[in-house]
Amino acid sequence: MTGDPVTALLDPPRTTGGVLEVRGMTKRFGGLLAVDDFSLDVTPGRVTSLIGPNGAGKTTLFNCLTGVLPPTSGQVSLDGRDITGLSTHRRAQLGLARTFQRLEVFAGMTVENNLLVAAEAMLRHRDGNGRSPHAIVNSALETTGLGPERRTIAGELSTGTLRLVELARALCTQPKVLLLDEPGSGLDSSESKSLEGILRGLAASGLSVLLVEHDVELVMAVSELIYVVDFGRLIATGPPKEIAESSVVRAAYLGVDE
Repeated sequence: MTGDPVTALLDPPRTTGGVLEVRGMTKRFGGLLAVDDFSLDVTPGRVTSLIGPNGAGKTTLFNCLTGVLPPTSGQVSLDGRDITGLSTHRRAQLGLARTFQRLEVFAGMTVENNLLVAAEAMLRHRDGNGRSPHAIVNSALETTGLGPERRTIAGELSTGTLRLVELARALCTQPKVLLLDEPGSGLDSSESKSLEGILRGLAASGLSVLLVEHDVELVMAVSELIYVVDFGRLIATGPPKEIAESSVVRAAYLGVDE
């Protein structure tokens, strides 16, 4: 995979500061504390991962970041701007893109048309640097290796391939930050390896990526920084090697004290 198609989708890489910043994020559902005073930074040019056991609060945090859910308290900033009170679509217009744990594709449309919906919506609100929707779609198809499937009806594709369709569609919005909710779910070993290469290429091109993923091998292969959450609270953060060796992290996953 070459870097050119990826680079064509992105604004020039940034070099300093967190593009996405979360401070003191808390989310309650009645008496349930789903996210507990959580903070993180997503910086340019690398994959930052968020891992934890099932029910740890990862998807709830994603929903608060993207405006699907209002936080009980805390702040979300994008490029230094407080977006905590903004709607989901306004956050998308400002450069926050997301894929979903549960697939959200237009099953009756071709892959190409799924992507065109995103590219055309983006161009109604932001400058596309003179490129047409079809040019943006072509770059996303090449980046994700979906070119051969461009005219295939999405509903006819495997779950693994549809994960890539969602990723390509998110790229068509020309995001500043890409939030991926378990993109490796349903992928076979070959598809996982392909996804690893795509994520590495996106990060190398300057994109900020926040990854939630249960495939620990994939996380360790692509991440520069990992946040570990359990019962809604941050319990560890560090580079992959440090996280892999952490007794606190192993206890959270295995449910035993060491």
